[in-house]
Amino acid sequence: MTQINEQQRTDSSLQSNMQTKAQRRIKNTDRFARGCFTVAGWLAGLMIILIFFFVASRGIRVFLPSYGAEQQNIWDFLLGMRWRADNQVYGVAFIIVNTLVSAFGAALLSFPLSVVTALMITRMAPPRVGTLLTTVVEVLASIPSVVFGVFASAVITRFVDSLASLFGQTTAGGNAMLTTMILLAMMIFPTMTDIAIVSIQAVPDSLIQASLAVGATTMQTNYKMILRAARSGIFSGLVLGLGRAFGEATAVSMVAGNAYTGPSVNLFESTRTLTSTMLTGLKETTGLDYDIRFSVGIVLMILILITNSMIFLIKRKVGGGSEHEQ
Repeated sequence: MTQINEQQRTDSSLQSNMQTKAQRRIKNTDRFARGCFTVAGWLAGLMIILIFFFVASRGIRVFLPSYGAEQQNIWDFLLGMRWRADNQVYGVAFIIVNTLVSAFGAALLSFPLSVVTALMITRMAPPRVGTLLTTVVEVLASIPSVVFGVFASAVITRFVDSLASLFGQTTAGGNAMLTTMILLAMMIFPTMTDIAIVSIQAVPDSLIQASLAVGATTMQTNYKMILRAARSGIFSGLVLGLGRAFGEATAVSMVAGNAYTGPSVNLFESTRTLTSTMLTGLKETTGLDYDIRFSVGIVLMILILITNSMIFLIKRKVGGGSEHEQ
């Protein structure tokens, strides 16, 4: 009997040691994973800080007396309405306006369509059709920007030129503000649609069933309840879409026309954005014409920061209560 009790105590001790070792192994693994994610987060933040300081250091020095005879006046730069690199005239005020008009115009064209498309894919289309359309959207998101630019310069420019003729207007071969808007709308559409699909799919079925149970039709449930519940994520997609619209350079440079003066409210006139200004006409890697592009980069980063902050404020007011409502 004594031997049996000792054997049981021994087995119990072994099991306890094994459990302790397993728990210790799990804790160590958890600590290691948490450390890896922490390091990755700090590295990402550090990269952003380093990029900002590099761009700022190159962009600010053109306004300092130490730059020499080619020193630029910061107010002429920020408030100027002309950009002529050949005459060393650099004004970005009209470019800022054109950039905002192009980006928000593209969002105005694409955002409603992306939300309706996401709702149709998740709630209205048969499962197989929804899966096919989701794949199509994902493929669109993976297309390189230069391919969009080639398509726009070959097809959209002709469409805009023909449209301008109907209104008695002329374009620079179809290179115009409207062309830029349509191009950017095509490019940000898959990004916003993907985010909207995920947000709509995350709406609990209990909310949908409750809406139908109180007598709401399927259409009312889709548009009044589901979109309301998913609005926070949908607005996040809008932020990402605008981020791509602000940051696109290659494709925009192919169809914008790169106007020398502005701003203009005529959709059929040439335009110029901050990113296309940074890219177009860049021939040297030293000198004023090169350094001033970093100054434009500073303006672009500040513009994106302000715009995203405003959208997040709107998101908090419009969609901040959705979680509590659920």
